[in-house]
Amino acid sequence: QAHIVESGGGLVQPGGSLRLSCAASGFIFDYYEMAWFRQAPGKEREGVACIDKSEANIYYADSVKGRFTISRDNAEKMVYLQMNKLQPEDTAVYYCDRAICRGWIPYHSWGQGTQVTVSS
Repeated sequence: QAHIVESGGGLVQPGGSLRLSCAASGFIFDYYEMAWFRQAPGKEREGVACIDKSEANIYYADSVKGRFTISRDNAEKMVYLQMNKLQPEDTAVYYCDRAICRGWIPYHSWGQGTQVTVSS
C-alpha cells in the first residue's frame, strides 16, 4: 500500500523560499512518475510539477515555471520541490503523489499535505 508523507511547508514572506520534501514507501518508487499538486482554499487541486522516472522529462505549471524546481532521489525514495520567489498566490496545501505527467493525472495516493503560506 502506497504511503506518502509531505513535509517542509510553513509561513514565508513574499519573495522567500521553501523546500518541500516527500517521503514515499509501499510501492516500487522508480517505476513511477512523481508530482507535486496543490490546493488553495476554494479552488480545485492542480498540478504544479511532475518528474519522470529517470528525471529525463520534467513538467511545470506555467504559474511556477522559472521559480520552482522538482527533483527526486530514487535511492532514498524522496521527491523534493524547491520553491523560490514565492508569491501570495502560491499559498496552498501541497501534496505529493504518483502521477502520469502527461495530463497531470494523480493516483490519489497522496498524504496529508503540507501547508505553504506566503504572506507579509
